[in-house]
Amino acid sequence: MTDAVAAAPPAPRRRGRAVPWLFALALLAVLGWRGWHAWQARQARSAAEAHDAAEQWRALDARIDALRRDQRAQAQRIARADANNRVLRDEVLGLGQRAALLQDSVDKLADPARRGVQALRLDEVEMLLAIGSQRLQLAGDLDGARRAYALAAGVLDGIDDPAWLDLRQALVQERAALDALGADPKAIALARLEAFTATLAPPSALPRDSQDPALPWWRRAFARIVEVRPSQRDVAVAPADRAAGYAALQLELTLARGAGERRDDAAWRSALARADGWLPRLWPLSPGLRRQRAQLAALRALPLQLALPTLGSTLQQLQAMRAAR
Repeated sequence: MTDAVAAAPPAPRRRGRAVPWLFALALLAVLGWRGWHAWQARQARSAAEAHDAAEQWRALDARIDALRRDQRAQAQRIARADANNRVLRDEVLGLGQRAALLQDSVDKLADPARRGVQALRLDEVEMLLAIGSQRLQLAGDLDGARRAYALAAGVLDGIDDPAWLDLRQALVQERAALDALGADPKAIALARLEAFTATLAPPSALPRDSQDPALPWWRRAFARIVEVRPSQRDVAVAPADRAAGYAALQLELTLARGAGERRDDAAWRSALARADGWLPRLWPLSPGLRRQRAQLAALRALPLQLALPTLGSTLQQLQAMRAAR
């Protein structure tokens, strides 16, 4: 009993030893809880920072792409601006060249030797005279040449310088020669050739005496009973030969027409001479044949060229006077 009572007091000491351990455990639990919360907060901040970093990277990539697009657009605008600058530079160079030409023209017009407006009028007179002579020589346009010379005379009358009096007299003489020409010889020859061609009917058969009103009535009456043919060997009798001869005659007349348009005297006469050779093959000797051959001979004698020795003399005199001045 005494031993049991003596052993009982040490029990409170054990409780006092457990209190610090419990306090330490509570402290550790509190620290662990705080640490866990701190770790969770750190993890959340890290996740938030990572998300922000990812958003920043995406924004940065978008900005870089936008900058690249802007750079490409800027490069295209620069290329277009360079092209426009080249075009503008070429236009400025062209304007400079035109300005230089205008300056040269103004300098020439301001030259006292050319005398400005008078020089322009003389240029116009020279151009009109050249046009008139070329219209007459190349195209045979007599009316066009007369109009051009009349315009040149009107422009020359506007120059009050007495130094050009001789030129006015020469122009008056050349205009008088043009007016004295009358109609164009080529037009007259072609018109007479057309009239001659229109009188030629296709010789389908030899002409009968009954169809000739110049014969007496008794010959025309007996011609219906008795058929008389010419004895000349050169007259074609077969219808095919006569048709071929008539076609050859028309071909020669066409060649003569073309030679007349070209004012080719040699070809004109040669074609009409060959056409004259076909007439005896188609018609027998008669007054009508002699009349046709006489018309062809008259056609061969017609001139085609314009006989105007003074053509171009005013233009030559003007060029000589301007060169001397």
